[in-house]
Amino acid sequence: MSETNTQAETNGDTDSLEILLIEDNPGDARLIREMLRGTEELAQRVSSDRSAGNTPEITCQSNLQDGIETLDSKPIDVVLLDLHLPDSEGLETLETVHAKCEGAPIVVLTGLRDQQVGVKAIQRGAQDFLVKDEVTSELLVRTIHHAIERARQERERKRQREQLEALNRLNRIGHDITHAVITTETRAELEQRVCDRLAESDAYRFAWIGGVNPGSDRVVPRAAAGVEDGYLDSVEISVDEDDETGQGPSGTAIRTGTVQVSNSTKTDSGFGPWRDAALERDYHSSAAIPLIHEDLIYGVLNVYSSSPRAFEGAETTILARIGDVIAHAITAIERKDALVSDAVIELEFRIEELAEPLIELSETNSCTIEFEQLIRGDETLLAYGSAQGVDQEVFRETIADTDGFSDVRFLAVRRDEFEFELITPAAASLFETIATHGGRVRSATIDDGEFRFVVELSRGRDTRQMIELINEQRPDVTYLAQRTSERSERDESRSMSVLDDHLTDKQRAALETAYFAGYFDWPRESTGEEIAERLGIAPATFNQHLRTAERKFFDSVLGE
Repeated sequence: MSETNTQAETNGDTDSLEILLIEDNPGDARLIREMLRGTEELAQRVSSDRSAGNTPEITCQSNLQDGIETLDSKPIDVVLLDLHLPDSEGLETLETVHAKCEGAPIVVLTGLRDQQVGVKAIQRGAQDFLVKDEVTSELLVRTIHHAIERARQERERKRQREQLEALNRLNRIGHDITHAVITTETRAELEQRVCDRLAESDAYRFAWIGGVNPGSDRVVPRAAAGVEDGYLDSVEISVDEDDETGQGPSGTAIRTGTVQVSNSTKTDSGFGPWRDAALERDYHSSAAIPLIHEDLIYGVLNVYSSSPRAFEGAETTILARIGDVIAHAITAIERKDALVSDAVIELEFRIEELAEPLIELSETNSCTIEFEQLIRGDETLLAYGSAQGVDQEVFRETIADTDGFSDVRFLAVRRDEFEFELITPAAASLFETIATHGGRVRSATIDDGEFRFVVELSRGRDTRQMIELINEQRPDVTYLAQRTSERSERDESRSMSVLDDHLTDKQRAALETAYFAGYFDWPRESTGEEIAERLGIAPATFNQHLRTAERKFFDSVLGE
């Protein structure tokens, strides 16, 4: 039969100091309760914010089983324990309670003849013991206070030891990952070795690396190791901050570029969508480490532990450093691949509200319009391309009706096809955004009622960032596909390097415009005066830019 303090029942204040008294002698239990009733001294000595100013709440139980159930049902600050109970005797009683206390101190209550037992109890884990016939209110308060304080100090020392062990462990892992960076040649191999090394540690149950799919907000796994048990198939993670699946550690880490820690997956409100799946696999804390280098977002590294509060303090600093090492290594690998490979990344888009009369023309006349080169002038954007299946005059009239397109000029005319030049200031800002962030418009085509364009990026560039930048510039653009393509000729990369590294913007614009406008053809499709007018510069200035560009280009290609 259990007996509960009446004040605890009526007060209901869960912020009070919680004392569990396990004592089968009603007289001794009543005496202990009377000594503590109404006193605020104990709470003041303990001086915790949550209990200051409150009298302690005492739960009395007369047998071990009911005491254990109380320990399971609510947090207890200190246990007063009689070793001789109806369902348990001696030091075994202490051992049973100690296994359930989770850090709460135990003060053993003994008789006059049991002082030696009290000493043995301290050796077995009790904080102190009291001889019942010698207990006073002052002694009881002081003993409880000292027991709670010693237990707090022990917990702090244990926490510091565990944190030091965790830091040493993470430093060893960081050293091994740095070694893996040096010895791996592919990104996939590096990411898998990182996950394998983390999962090898007894402290971590599972690790995986994910990236964001281009054109979507979903985080998809690329490498994993440890106890996964179908976790990645059962959860959905995104980076959309307006979506519940994007408000957790992974999505927040990618958006903010900072390590995100959940030290209790059971109670952390931001871990809600994944809580059940995580707890089923014994994931009780997690850390999400962003993999970002020079504004290139490569993804996120997630690490899970079976222990709550496994990622605290200086550990987050070391985890962030590990993330930096991984991201830097991925950058180096991608750049090395770009140098030795002819492969480039192509992103294809559809645009809805630009050149709508031309889009309609392609559908009604079954014609195809291709823009093969876009050249930025001082104040405008020149487009060079070709059209098939449409009359020149119809094309000219359609250009006149198209907002943002003007001044069409025909360069070469064949029976069923002609080449043209036109000015398109409407696309200038989009073109500049793409070029500023390391891309170039490879081609653009209007065909069968759709306007599509392809942006080319070197391998290793952040494709998701490019997609987001284009969507910010023009919301009517839809991302369609990504593919890896080989350059048609190896010398193309060298030629592009010459244009990028040796020519000023004005020199490059003069050279490219002259080439695509047919200035070097025989007979010439365009004169120097016509090109200068298109570029908005004087003929003499155009001639100076062109000659300088020619000399630099030939010096780079032929000078060696």
